[in-house]
This record gives sequence, C-alpha cells and structure tokens, in this order.
Amino acid sequence: MPTGSATVQVMIDAARKTARGLIRDFGEVAELQVSKKGAADYVSAADLKAEQTLYELLSKARPGYGFLAEERGMVEGTDKTHTFIVDPLDGTTNFLHSIPQFAINIALERDGQVVAAVTYNPVSNELFWAEKGKGAYLNDRRLRVAARTKLMEAVLATGIPFAGRTGHAQFLKELHQLTQRISGVRRFGSAALDLAWTAAGRFDGYWERNLSAWDIAAGGLLITEAGGKITSADGGQFDPREGTVLASNAELHPQILELLRAAQS
Repeated sequence: MPTGSATVQVMIDAARKTARGLIRDFGEVAELQVSKKGAADYVSAADLKAEQTLYELLSKARPGYGFLAEERGMVEGTDKTHTFIVDPLDGTTNFLHSIPQFAINIALERDGQVVAAVTYNPVSNELFWAEKGKGAYLNDRRLRVAARTKLMEAVLATGIPFAGRTGHAQFLKELHQLTQRISGVRRFGSAALDLAWTAAGRFDGYWERNLSAWDIAAGGLLITEAGGKITSADGGQFDPREGTVLASNAELHPQILELLRAAQS
C-alpha cells in the first residue's frame, strides 16, 4: 500500500480528524432543513469550526508554516518557505442542502510550488492525495487521467456562476461552444472534487473561472501527478491564486482550449 511522506500523513490525519466534526454537522443540517436561516447559520458555524480544527492540527504538527484559508486569510509563519492552503469545506452549498458532495481540501506550498495535496470527501470516505514526483492516489489506488481523445466522447465538469458572481455571460458563451461538441457537462458544486474526479478519470476535463487558491491548489497537483495537463482557462501557466483552470489529459486539452478561446470572440 502506498504511503506518502511524514508531511502528507500529517495532512491526511488532519483531514480525517476534521472530517469527524463535519460528518456530525452534516447530519444536523439534514434536521435543520425546515428552518432556512437555521441551516445556513449552522453551516457557517460548521465551516468556521472545521477551519479552526485544521489550523490547530496543522500548526501543531508543522509549527511555523504559513496558513492561507478562506475565513482567516493569510497567516504568515516564521518558516517563509512553506504555506498550507486550506479549504475546510469546499461545496458549502451542497453541505447546506444535505447533498453529500463536499470536501476538505489541503495543499502544501513550498517555495511557491504545491508539493503535497489532500482532498477528502468524508461522506464517501474517498481520500485523494498526491505528492510531487510520487504520483496521485485515491486511498491506495494509483490515479491516471482518462485516456479518451475524442471530444465527442468526453464528459466535462464545470461550475456555473451564481447570484452575485461575475462571468455569467462569458460562461454561457463557453457552454454554447462546448456542449455542441462533447458528450456531456456535469455541475456538482465542488471545485476540489471536480479536479480530483478529473485526476481519477471520472471526468475527462474540468474548466472554471473566478475561483480561489484554496479551491484548486490541491487539485492542480492531483492532475499533474495523475498524468494530466493543467493550465489557466485561457491556456496560460496554472497559478492557483489567479483562480482560473482548465484540466484534462494532454490530447483533449488543446481541443477544449480552442473552444474556450472561440467563446471569447
């Protein structure tokens, strides 16, 4: 059975321990659905509690490392070479609606490069993890991106900009270009799991814009270590902090990119 470095094990342990609280909270949310405001308030509290748990566990195991997360922003560490990039609950809307498609997302950045990644769905107990140069795994199984080369056979994942988010008109243009030439589009509501599922070959590709570093930093490493190709949605170098992504295998990537570019005109 493959095992990662001590640092990867620290990240996995932190994800699993944080998951215990989220699973309990997920069960409570199902009971709160009758109260619209009550459920939303409860999820906000669950998110904050999960982030605090992650922060405490990771800081204790790796004191001095920086920490970048949605709620607390950037916390500078004494070790300027390492930063954990964390989303304690990616897929908050799913969580709020009792949809079991959400994840704890942890990436470790060293000197500006992501070198370790963990994406964990506690409901399905699927643990996706990767280490730079050592491959990507789902629990103990090695991952490879899908081998399809024909766009017409491909299923792609994406996210739809919702109320208050920019880019809806652009998204509709891209959707129009792509849906005429592919087998299907899926919108499951967790960027972290969309990337993990692309690394696992379940999706043939994934694109999205206007994301945050904690949504996609871990998934970027999962893709490359599973033999895939990842860039910005415009074909530039992938940078999690820029919040735009296109991931697939090397054969489909230029075909998808060509259609995304056509949507710009």
